[in-house]
Amino acid sequence: MTLVAGVDSSTQSCKVVVRDAETGALVREGRAAHPDGTEVHPSHWWSALESALADAGGLDDVAALSVAGQQHGMVCLDSDGAVVRDALLWNDTRSAAAASALTAELGAAEWATRIGLVPVASFTITKLRWLAEHEPANAKRTAAVCLPHDWLTWKLRGTGVLSDLVTDRSDASGTGYFDSAANTYVPSLVELALGRSDVVLPEVLGPASSVDGPVRLGAGAGDNAAAMLGVGGGVVVSLGTSGVVTATADVRASDPSGIVAGFADATGRYLPLACTLNAARVLDATARMLGVDLATLSDLALSARPGAEGLVLVPYLEGERTPNLPDATGALHGLTLTNATPANIARAAVEGMLCGLAVGLDALASQGADVTSVRLVGGAAASRAVREIAPAVFGVPVTVPAPGEYVADGAARQAAWTLTGGDTPPEWEGADSTLFEADAIPSIRARYADAATKHLSR
Repeated sequence: MTLVAGVDSSTQSCKVVVRDAETGALVREGRAAHPDGTEVHPSHWWSALESALADAGGLDDVAALSVAGQQHGMVCLDSDGAVVRDALLWNDTRSAAAASALTAELGAAEWATRIGLVPVASFTITKLRWLAEHEPANAKRTAAVCLPHDWLTWKLRGTGVLSDLVTDRSDASGTGYFDSAANTYVPSLVELALGRSDVVLPEVLGPASSVDGPVRLGAGAGDNAAAMLGVGGGVVVSLGTSGVVTATADVRASDPSGIVAGFADATGRYLPLACTLNAARVLDATARMLGVDLATLSDLALSARPGAEGLVLVPYLEGERTPNLPDATGALHGLTLTNATPANIARAAVEGMLCGLAVGLDALASQGADVTSVRLVGGAAASRAVREIAPAVFGVPVTVPAPGEYVADGAARQAAWTLTGGDTPPEWEGADSTLFEADAIPSIRARYADAATKHLSR
């Protein structure tokens, strides 16, 4: 049996799966935690990867490995390959003003046309502008810029040579300075952000390409592109730290509103994507507020009537990316003596989180995605309340695959692809899924839209 490994270096942890390269059958797995925070020294990712690989039985019998990772994080290296400063992660919103300035300098329509994105605080290019403005000494010291998965692949290679940095098209497409239609970096945009364009950027490898390391190393991928490889396609809503709505397309999205980002996928196609900053942690925070665990929160939510008797949660607990409101806060609207119950608060939390994602589904549909059904994955998809309420909010049937590490699985599938070559990744048997259906309840979305409008007009 030939074995391959897939890595998911996410915001919160590192997961490793080892699978049969031919069938995709899981052989073993491991994990390790990452520290909290929106800026992290990359050495923590490396330590977690080493621990997770050991927990998964090591690489002695593994033929190939690919790393998928959280997108957009800014990793700056000096000329010796040392990390210049802690990496700013995708959910670090200090570059919000830089994003606004960059958007204004070219215009949203021009950004969308040139690279498929309109700058928001998540994207790497805005963090480079922040670095140039607030830490000019660190900006001057920076000789190379890469992303979290690029850095881990480079560390696995072990050469320490900046020119050996590699990435893939999916992760490069989320930087803000890569044209995924032309498959090339745009140096003028790097210079616009950093004030210079002479930094080393990772070589962009093809989907089935590989480089040498302790085992064959695939190009890797951004976490969303890897998840799409792992789950097998369709319209996917992922409920992790962030909430992500994705689909696959043959043409890059170009949305001047900035709601839909025109990313690339991990197969040579495109991955239109809408992302919220607030997903599973909305449920975590609500459970903490009510003094219950997540299972009890789910039971409470299902015990309340749809619409939570008029109680609406606008869940901008960490600012928000869709809509682009990095300094926003969350709020409960419509609270009365009658509806102020734990059950209604729990229901409002689930509905509010899902309504935020439904906005993304609408935006994807406006870009041509066929949103007639949805696959629901991620940690919060384990909630029975989320699974049962989602069809009523989204207005379409919802399929929930068996719980799994779909980002790591997608990376493993890419690793297997480096062994087989060809135009498409190997076909692996999909996970068992459960279908959830319910009549749409438009009033939930309508009340949410009204509450969000009122909240933002305060």
